[in-house]
Amino acid sequence: RDLICTIPGISTTTADVIIAETGGQMAQFPTPGHLASWAGVCPGQHQSAGRVKNVKTRPGNRHLKGALGATALSIASHKGTFLNAKYRRLVRSRGKPKAIVALEHTLLTVVWIMLTDNVVYDEPGPDYHQQRHPERTKNRAIYDLHKLGYDVTITPHGAA
Repeated sequence: RDLICTIPGISTTTADVIIAETGGQMAQFPTPGHLASWAGVCPGQHQSAGRVKNVKTRPGNRHLKGALGATALSIASHKGTFLNAKYRRLVRSRGKPKAIVALEHTLLTVVWIMLTDNVVYDEPGPDYHQQRHPERTKNRAIYDLHKLGYDVTITPHGAA
């Protein structure tokens, strides 16, 4: 329980629900995807005539889904964490409901890794992706400024 509570946004109540519903042992779930699928936080899809259509999430454990949903909403409203930054990135392209489900899926993946390897959550920080992919960050800023009607010229620091 204390291990799960190291994730920002997860309360002791949510940690208790996760432990109660999963049994606290991740041996019955070979991968984090199996756990997420069992919990019902995987995106559903139907395939017909070569076309893949996104549909509602699978039915799963309603107690676990409820606790994860409340935690995801809490994380979505508290800035300054990696998980909140992930939520904000996903909202731009997919919308709030799908971003919440994706955050629930990420939370279960993190919990599975923590309980399987017995490690404490290591917060990468909200600017993790910006530091890891500075070129994407630069291109995104240029694109946003172009949408606002600005012409942008990039010059390296100290070259002016």
